[in-house]
Amino acid sequence: MREGHEGTGPGAITPDGCAVELYARLPVGGEPDVIAAAVPAGAHILELGSGVGRVTHALLERGFTVTAVDESADMLARVRGARTICSPIESLDLGETFDVVMLASFLVHAGDEEVRRNLLRACVRHVAEGGCVLIQREGEDYHTHVPRERVDPSGFTVRIVSAEPVGDGVNSVRAEYVFPDAVWTQTFLSRPLTKEQFESALAEAGLEVDAYLTPDGIWVRALPRP
Repeated sequence: MREGHEGTGPGAITPDGCAVELYARLPVGGEPDVIAAAVPAGAHILELGSGVGRVTHALLERGFTVTAVDESADMLARVRGARTICSPIESLDLGETFDVVMLASFLVHAGDEEVRRNLLRACVRHVAEGGCVLIQREGEDYHTHVPRERVDPSGFTVRIVSAEPVGDGVNSVRAEYVFPDAVWTQTFLSRPLTKEQFESALAEAGLEVDAYLTPDGIWVRALPRP
């Protein structure tokens, strides 16, 4: 288990506290439509942190080719129809490049700044000339509008219970997922980033924002700096 991360509930728990059985149940949201509108049709996407393939499978259905990377073999065992690679993202070096590199799931907010740097460097290492990097950021009120909850139409509840400062600009965030037959929790470290801090982190890695793809600024398309 990564330091500062914890997960509870039925089934396997990954090093960052994610429950495999939980993510196998969660529905895909609007992410695939955002991605499809932002990249060329049929692009080859390197999905960093694919998990069980919630987004992977939706992208495959839309005609993309996907290489799915995750550090959890239990997660990757649920992925169908994509090439899978079991590896930490930070040290990934496939020796090949892709039309699109995707870093979703708010991974850019890693509490450890060196981990964040290495995540972004992995993106730069693997993006082809003329390609792009898609990044999912946290919403502006992610750490301040707590506690909060959302009831999904399919019948489960997601709660962000707390976001407590633990020093050096990092918060310990606790989430709960309540289903009629099971409950999962995840505790993880997250570093809030203002727009300026986010763009500065990209610049440090050799990237620059090309476009904020959603009105809330959560999805971003970035390009390697010339």
